[in-house]
Amino acid sequence: MIELVTDALSWLFILAGSAALVVAAFGLVRLPDFYTRLHAGGVTDTFGAELLIIGLAIQSGLTLTTVKLFIIGLFLFFTGPTATHATANAAWVAGLKPRLAERHDEPPEQPPPIGRPGGDRP
Repeated sequence: MIELVTDALSWLFILAGSAALVVAAFGLVRLPDFYTRLHAGGVTDTFGAELLIIGLAIQSGLTLTTVKLFIIGLFLFFTGPTATHATANAAWVAGLKPRLAERHDEPPEQPPPIGRPGGDRP
């Protein structure tokens, strides 16, 4: 009975991690600019990898393999967001600006009036 619960719980984590990674892949393809793609990839990649590692650790039981998986999980937990931040910072320094959303509830900006600062009097 305990083996069935262990298998079901580990597969639940493995499937949830796989689903998160598939969502990340769709986000990388479908999102409009670099920063939103980076956010989708960075957050869901870390989350999906951690869920997969938890599922594998549950499946392997209390062995040396579980300790190794725990160390790999810690490494990914700290390096994933750090790498995402470093990539975003490098893109910002290189001059890549985020794409700003257009708001449809505000009228478009009017150009400044042409003429002298005191008005159009001669």
